[in-house]
Amino acid sequence: MELTHFKDGRPHMVDVTEKEKTFRTATAEAYVELTEEALLALEKGGVGKGDPLQVAELAGIMGAKKTADLIPLCHPLPLTGIEVRLSLEKEARRVRIEATVRTKAETGVEMEALTACAVAALTVYDMLKAASKGLVISKVQLLEKTGGKSGPWRRDREGG
Repeated sequence: MELTHFKDGRPHMVDVTEKEKTFRTATAEAYVELTEEALLALEKGGVGKGDPLQVAELAGIMGAKKTADLIPLCHPLPLTGIEVRLSLEKEARRVRIEATVRTKAETGVEMEALTACAVAALTVYDMLKAASKGLVISKVQLLEKTGGKSGPWRRDREGG
């Protein structure tokens, strides 16, 4: 398999000029593992900065929109929809983050969905770090994508 972001051994942005615009989606997830102190702070509404989950949802949306500014070879895309959802999984003592991004463009939005999850997870950490610095961000991963030349892809339960 040839890596598309290298040409003659040098990094380059893939030329999508001749590609057709098609409808594309991507969904990703991430987790923030909480300490007991962070879980208690979250249940009480945070540590004085507002509701951590609502702030992180907004941060995830903003992160998706800034992906091309953060990842050097990503194309700036006209995003047509971004949904970021955070849920507290109290028994597992973690926050689950899921982001779905949509566009009608020449290239996919996998990186935007992953960036939304990563930025939301970092925001949860920032909002709860006063309660505990022991939070762990884990499993930032693509769940599925649609559209494009390679067609649909979905992560199976075995991880790929």
